[in-house]
Amino acid sequence: MEDDREPEQSSWAYLPDVCLSHVFHWLDDRDRSRAALVCKKWSCTMHSGSLWRCRTITFYGQPSRGRTLEFQSALWYTKKFGKYLKHLEIKLSNPYNTPFIKKFQVIMRGLLSHLGKCNSHLESLSIKYLELDCLIWKNVVRAQFIKNLAAFLKRMSNRLDYLNLKGARITLEEGCELLNSLSSLTNRSFISEINIEDFFSLHLSVYSSALFHQTMSKFHRLTILTFNYNCISDELLDILREHSSHSLCTLNIKCHIHDPHGQAVSGMSWANLAKRAPKLNVNFFFERVMKHDHLARILLVEIPVRSISLRSCYFSDPDWTMRPTLTNLLPAYWHGLQKLTLELNNDHELLDNELLQLILSCKRLLFLKVWAFLSVSFMERLLQNRAERKCILTTIKVRIYTAQDNSTEEERLLADIYRKFKYLIDSELNYFVITYPMV
Repeated sequence: MEDDREPEQSSWAYLPDVCLSHVFHWLDDRDRSRAALVCKKWSCTMHSGSLWRCRTITFYGQPSRGRTLEFQSALWYTKKFGKYLKHLEIKLSNPYNTPFIKKFQVIMRGLLSHLGKCNSHLESLSIKYLELDCLIWKNVVRAQFIKNLAAFLKRMSNRLDYLNLKGARITLEEGCELLNSLSSLTNRSFISEINIEDFFSLHLSVYSSALFHQTMSKFHRLTILTFNYNCISDELLDILREHSSHSLCTLNIKCHIHDPHGQAVSGMSWANLAKRAPKLNVNFFFERVMKHDHLARILLVEIPVRSISLRSCYFSDPDWTMRPTLTNLLPAYWHGLQKLTLELNNDHELLDNELLQLILSCKRLLFLKVWAFLSVSFMERLLQNRAERKCILTTIKVRIYTAQDNSTEEERLLADIYRKFKYLIDSELNYFVITYPMV
């Protein structure tokens, strides 16, 4: 006797659309296209706008066949579903010659032109590490790329909420042209987050530019601004106070050894901004700027500092000493400092006592990362104070430099310390401590 009952369907057939869409979200383009062939329901899910709101396209400087197919797929789907796009990230990986850069510029011209016509939802755009000051960017190609990007930013300026052009390394005039594109329709921009860290070429004294100040005065709703200290001036702080104090929450400031940072900035300008922007937190990232007199000119007591990172990048300089910074400068932020990163080659001075005293004085310090020459006993003293609730650290990441090839003894002592405070570490801390030979 024939069984005329309908075949039993898989439980996948009854999966709600929202769950199916969530599963598709984790698939790459190839797997999504294959899944779309299963049935009409899956095909409809494949064409759901929610799947295509975020897109990352990587341009590989030295592509393999697999990478080429991946890139072509990402580009094709971006054009096909570009009308749904809300978040676009462009990555330029290891550009190595002028023909590759020319190809990149041509493809970007077409892509930006297409999105400018079909998309009305784009909220964030990220194109990092363009390094437009490199020789592989010929003048004509560079000028055309900036022109196309400026036209796209102008078209999207009334919707774009986030722009990341970190590492563009662009001239002052070209940089201001791009930023001005965000306000060209109404002469003011309401974008809320901008990352222009390493946006301008090295050695530029942006802080003295009237053109830059005029450009920044057009932003009226900034919440997060990431940039270099060579942009900071009394004029800029006054502009932020006047136009964005009601919204401003975070300033991320990088100070690099090769950027000018000798300008005089008034503590009163910082105080006025902090008073008008009560939610403001400032995060400083210092790269090889370690001398006390340089830091003292920048780290003024009026700044509402939340995070400080001091990195010497393995460089050792007998002309600088860290002790005055730890004992005189950083304690001024005892009431607000939450995150401290120190990566120092301090082989000529031991800082255990000064560092521990700083940690205990900072009542809100939650995150500590230290790469430096320290004694192993420092860790025992720190954990003992943490166990006694004299500090509130939740993250401790320490790399103890040692001048010895064999650090077996130090590692044994660290293991003993871990066992002693195991109950605390396992229950309350994100803890990672190792020794690291520096010979």
